[in-house]
Amino acid sequence: MQDLHQTQALLLRTPAALDTLLRGLPESWTHSNEGNSTWTVFDVIAHLIHCERTDWMTRVRSILEHGETLPFAPLDRAAGSQFSQGKPLPQLLDDFARLRSENLEALRNLDLQPQDLARRGLHPAFGPVTLSQLLSTWAAHDLTHLHQISRIMAHQYREAVGPWIRYLGVLHCDGHSTPA
Repeated sequence: MQDLHQTQALLLRTPAALDTLLRGLPESWTHSNEGNSTWTVFDVIAHLIHCERTDWMTRVRSILEHGETLPFAPLDRAAGSQFSQGKPLPQLLDDFARLRSENLEALRNLDLQPQDLARRGLHPAFGPVTLSQLLSTWAAHDLTHLHQISRIMAHQYREAVGPWIRYLGVLHCDGHSTPA
């Protein structure tokens, strides 16, 4: 069940959690991946920034202004890499924190009421979705990427942990999502 205040509380904390975990780490932690064409921690932060710029509040406004008459623009999940190239991770962390703060302020300014949460928009792949589902997804998306970041980082010690690997669930997780 969607609780707007609880969702906002979680969304508010994500930038600080990422900053505490990642700022000042060597690039060997933040620019390594899990093999093949998987994302790095840096890529995940770039993706989160892209979503703050083009996804969450854009879709909230679309639901409130257009309902189901105008489908959401599809999200290019890899577009974050286009603007992040050559930027240091601390700058990306700062950008994410600023954008999240601006988006949460905009969300608060909408003064959403319980009946607003039932309003529907049109997702290009899923069809009708509610504002409540979108806001819940925003929070779960943050948690998914926090999990992904911990998994990417743990992968760097995959061989080093030796026999303890059998007790470290983060080293047995195959992924965080399927293609939309």
